[in-house]
Amino acid sequence: MSENLSAPPPPPPGGHRRWTVTLATVTAGTALAATLAGCGGDGHRTTAKPTKSPSVSTSPAPTPSDTVGALPDAYDFTPDPSRVPRTAAQARTLTRNASLAPADWTPGMVRHDPYETAGTWPVLPDSCVWTRGELPDGVLDSYTRRIDMPAKDGKGRVLGTVTVSVHRDERHADREMKDTVQESFRCPVQDLGGGQKLSGLQSMHLDPKDVKNADATLFEAGTYKGREPGGPWPYVWTKSRIGPVTTAVSVKGAKGYDTTDLIRFAAEAAAKLLYRVELELK
Repeated sequence: MSENLSAPPPPPPGGHRRWTVTLATVTAGTALAATLAGCGGDGHRTTAKPTKSPSVSTSPAPTPSDTVGALPDAYDFTPDPSRVPRTAAQARTLTRNASLAPADWTPGMVRHDPYETAGTWPVLPDSCVWTRGELPDGVLDSYTRRIDMPAKDGKGRVLGTVTVSVHRDERHADREMKDTVQESFRCPVQDLGGGQKLSGLQSMHLDPKDVKNADATLFEAGTYKGREPGGPWPYVWTKSRIGPVTTAVSVKGAKGYDTTDLIRFAAEAAAKLLYRVELELK
C-alpha cells in the first residue's frame, strides 16, 4: 500500500474489448463480496464498468459506458518476451506510457500538487510511518501520478493515486504482491505524514479464479483522516500484477462519498492501467 508521457498506442481496429470490474471491500469488521475481473481481447478499449453484486449496493458509475463481449474462463495473457523491459530506460518508457492522466481516469479529475513521483520506493518501517527510499535492486522503475476529484456540489475533494512499477522479473513482482498484503497486519494504523493517517486497514488477495485481467490482484480498505476538518472518510486501494509489472490505485475519500463510490473510482483506474500495461507488453 502506498501512493505512489505519452499516450499508449491505440488498440487495433476490429473486435471489441470488455472490462467488468467489481472489487472486494473490507471495512470495520464487515467483508463485502468482490472480484476484480476483466477480459482480454483484440479490440477497442472501453471504460471499466462495475457489475452488480449481491454484496455491494450499486449506483451510477462515475463514467458509465456500454461494453460488449464475453468474459473468459481465466486470464490467459502472456507478455511478449521482446517487449518486457530489461533496462531502467525501457522500464521508464513503459511506466509513463501505461500511467493515466486525469482525463484518462474520469472526466473532471485534476492534477494534484505535487503531481508526479518517479524513481523512488515507498517504505513502511516498524514505526508505521511511510517514507520513500531508493528503488530496491529488483525494481527497474516506479512511477506515480496523483489525481484528484475536485470538491463540488457539496462534496469534498477525493485524493487518488496511480502507480506503475516494473520489476526485473516476474519472481520479484510476485514477491512484492505477497509482501504487500502483510503490511496492513503489521501496521493497521499508518501515518502518511503531513497530518494524514490511515486506520482500520485490512487486506486480502482476491481468488485467482475471479481475476480475469491480471495474474494476481489484492485489495485493501480502511479509513482516512486528512489535514482538513471532518472525517475519517473511507479509503480503498488495489494492486495487480501482469508478468513483471505491478499497478496500484489508491483513493482517499471525502465528504459526500461512501466506500462504494471509491470502489468504482479505483476499479475504473485499475482496469485502464492493466489494459495499458498489456498494450506495452504485447
